[in-house]
Amino acid sequence: MKTRFGLRKEVSHGGIVPCGWRMAWYEPPRRIAVYYPAPLHWVLRALREFSYRLRVALHAPRIERAQAVEMNRIHRDRQRLADEYARGYMRGWRECYDACLDAVEDEISRTSDVWEIGELFVETPKPSRKN
Repeated sequence: MKTRFGLRKEVSHGGIVPCGWRMAWYEPPRRIAVYYPAPLHWVLRALREFSYRLRVALHAPRIERAQAVEMNRIHRDRQRLADEYARGYMRGWRECYDACLDAVEDEISRTSDVWEIGELFVETPKPSRKN
């Protein structure tokens, strides 16, 4: 437990909170709860919240800049999705092309089968034409 200026107490997880003190706010990065005496904790929490909102408002970008940033973000997201789709499409096309090439190479490597097919055609009688 820390004491700062005698009015502020910072208590970590599992610490003991003195009677009459209430939590004003919690700081997640530090995992510390900040406590003040009972009626004062509301006022200090409101002041902290007001100062935060004032800082956010003063540092916020202009409307035009915010719109431009949003448009750029949307464009980047669309471009990323298009690139992912194109990569997947090309990967699938290459797999299909490789499979076709393997099939053609297998057929070409079996040269003896070509002569057997020719013998089949020679031995079969020609079909007669009936009108």
